[in-house]
Amino acid sequence: MSANYSSDFIKALEIGRPPNVAQLFPNSKALIVSGKVIDRALRSKGQAMTIAANGRNRFVIAGALAAAQRANAAIILEIAKSEGGAEAYCAINYWNLAILADHLMNQMGITVPVAIHADHYGIKSAEDVATAKEEIPSMFDAGITSLAIDASHLPDDENLLACLELSPFVPGWAGLEAEVGEIKGAEGLSTAEEALFLIRGLNAHGVFPDWIALNNGTAHGIQSAEQGIQVELTAEIHRALEPYQVSGAQHGTSGNSSDRLMRIAAETHTTKANVATALQMISWGVKVNDYGNAELDEQGEFIKVVGAGVTEEVWAQMRAYAAEAGLSGGGYKKLNLPFENKLLRQPAAVRARMAAGVEEFVYDLLSRVMNAVDTAPLALEAILAAGSYDLGPKAERMEDPAEWTEEKIRAKAAAIDSDKGPSGDFDD
Repeated sequence: MSANYSSDFIKALEIGRPPNVAQLFPNSKALIVSGKVIDRALRSKGQAMTIAANGRNRFVIAGALAAAQRANAAIILEIAKSEGGAEAYCAINYWNLAILADHLMNQMGITVPVAIHADHYGIKSAEDVATAKEEIPSMFDAGITSLAIDASHLPDDENLLACLELSPFVPGWAGLEAEVGEIKGAEGLSTAEEALFLIRGLNAHGVFPDWIALNNGTAHGIQSAEQGIQVELTAEIHRALEPYQVSGAQHGTSGNSSDRLMRIAAETHTTKANVATALQMISWGVKVNDYGNAELDEQGEFIKVVGAGVTEEVWAQMRAYAAEAGLSGGGYKKLNLPFENKLLRQPAAVRARMAAGVEEFVYDLLSRVMNAVDTAPLALEAILAAGSYDLGPKAERMEDPAEWTEEKIRAKAAAIDSDKGPSGDFDD
């Protein structure tokens, strides 16, 4: 694919790539930008959000990029800690996602801006905080331009304190996401009180997240309930946070209908919508419905579309491996790592159709559902207006740091009426 580079694009390429990206890829024509840039573009359009595509394999990444180019949309490529951290179940990880994205963007002639997001960087203990202080800088060294500190597994005070302790390790120019409430369906729903506690406490110490993720009724992976995202709850919390200029990050998007996602874009301040499981399944050739949920046959098995995704031979091998390993439903995600090279060695036509299936699904989301079309020029405008890769915070300090000492944080948290829902493994 040949690219047509506008003067605005060339200027944005010169000044809009963060220093880590410019150092890693000095001769690149890929406009990899801070997550802040993507958020600002979607906020500028209004009632719009873009995909944050979990790149569990190369074909998902290529398909998402092709769709974004067609839609002229700014997008995010991401990988979560469970998918691409130190104990990953995917070959794509925190340390190679930017490299692959840069390669594909140059190869494909992609001219839309793309952020590289480390999603769900989970913090579940003091030991995780200590590890993060070493690991997070290495991720930015590898080209990450945006990070989600996910300490939602912890009590509210520990969540806030962990975010404060780790914030100095996130470059000021980078996109930043915070999270309140684990993503676990209709149980343990987030409240405005909890969200305000986290954002106010961060604000008091000069930390201004671009996004906040909530438990607003959805779940990771394949959805088993009809409830899905609670739009009214999301809108209520976002209204409470308006003085702090925090956008919403919608996790667990797969499994929610187009109508519900349209409402999230139109009725809330969400600018980032994560899609993982649906894209994985489509790249393999599994049949999904409008919700992005994989469809099952009478025996409860995934329906493989003949002539789509992987070859029938490889799919048979994947099913056999899953049966032997006791994997079913969402557990099929554990096939990513052992089958990575088998997917890559398939014939060129098969590899092309794997990416093409993802492209069609993502293009439909960007153009029909999320209202993300033509947000790429808005991202360029934001860079050119700032004259820099660093757009600065959207908010300013409003809270008194003296009211948010560790002692007062713990006292405030103790007064919150909080229901975190059941314990368990709710990682993506």
